[in-house]
Amino acid sequence: MSIYVVQPDKLIKEIAEKLKEFPEINPPQGSEFWKTAFFKELAPADSENFWYIRCASLLRKVKKFEPIGVNKLRKFYGGKNKKGKGLKHSAKAGGKIIRVALQQLEKANLIENKERLGRVVSPEGLSLLERTAYTILRQKS
Repeated sequence: MSIYVVQPDKLIKEIAEKLKEFPEINPPQGSEFWKTAFFKELAPADSENFWYIRCASLLRKVKKFEPIGVNKLRKFYGGKNKKGKGLKHSAKAGGKIIRVALQQLEKANLIENKERLGRVVSPEGLSLLERTAYTILRQKS
């Protein structure tokens, strides 16, 4: 079952619930106060589930664009820097949240770090993604 068949928001929510069962994946201390980028004014509103949703989203993005590195993911999660006068420029997201989440996903054996290429989804991670997509598709019918 392909991850492209189901809607991404449903897939990410379901995977986030399954990631809560992994002991290696847990929010770092103080992460409920972290902003996701320098141009944001506040931390995410759903601070309890934010870490698991971001990890699930990262798992899906790594699968979709593998092999991929932290810098490319910072561009994906970035936005517009709208402070001050003048033109609005694009800005990257913060790298620590992405880096720590990827390290936790590696510890849980859901992604692998290929030397000089970037991160790719492991067979366990691919199985989790595809099984979740299949269950979502079966619930829909």
